[in-house]
Amino acid sequence: MQPRLDYWSAAPALLQNFLTLNTAIEESGLERSLIHLVKLRASQINGCAYCIDLHTREAKKDGETEQRLYLVPAWHDSFLYSERERTAFKWTESLTRLGSSTPDDALFEETRNHFSDEEMVKLTAVITMINTWNRLSIAFRAVHAKPEAQAV
Repeated sequence: MQPRLDYWSAAPALLQNFLTLNTAIEESGLERSLIHLVKLRASQINGCAYCIDLHTREAKKDGETEQRLYLVPAWHDSFLYSERERTAFKWTESLTRLGSSTPDDALFEETRNHFSDEEMVKLTAVITMINTWNRLSIAFRAVHAKPEAQAV
C-alpha cells in the first residue's frame, strides 16, 4: 500500500497546530490508559490501520495489557473494563458514529455519572481529535509501521 499524499509535508504549519492541540488534550488530566482505549476504539470503528497500530503500540508502551487491547472491540462482553471505561466506550462509539447514533439524553446522563463536566469536555475533545486524525490518515492513506517497528 502506498500513501496518497504526505499531509505533514503538504501543510506543516496547519498540522503543527493540530499536534499542539492534540498534546494539550492528552495532557489535560484524563487517565493515559483511558485516552489510549478511547483512541483505539474510535480508530477501530473508523477502520484506520495507521491509528490502530500507533495507539496499540503507545498503550502497550504505557503498560496496557495485551488482553485488554485485544478485547476492545468486544468491550461490552468483557469484565476487564471499569464502569468509567465502559461509559467512555459508549460515549466514544456514539460520537464516532454521529450519523447513526447521536448521544441521547440517557447516554449523556450516564456519562455524567462517571465524568465531571470538565472531564466530559476533555473526553469529548479526545474523541474529536482522534476522529480528526483518523480522517486525515484514511483520506491520504497513511501507512502503518512495518512489523519490525512493533518492538518500538
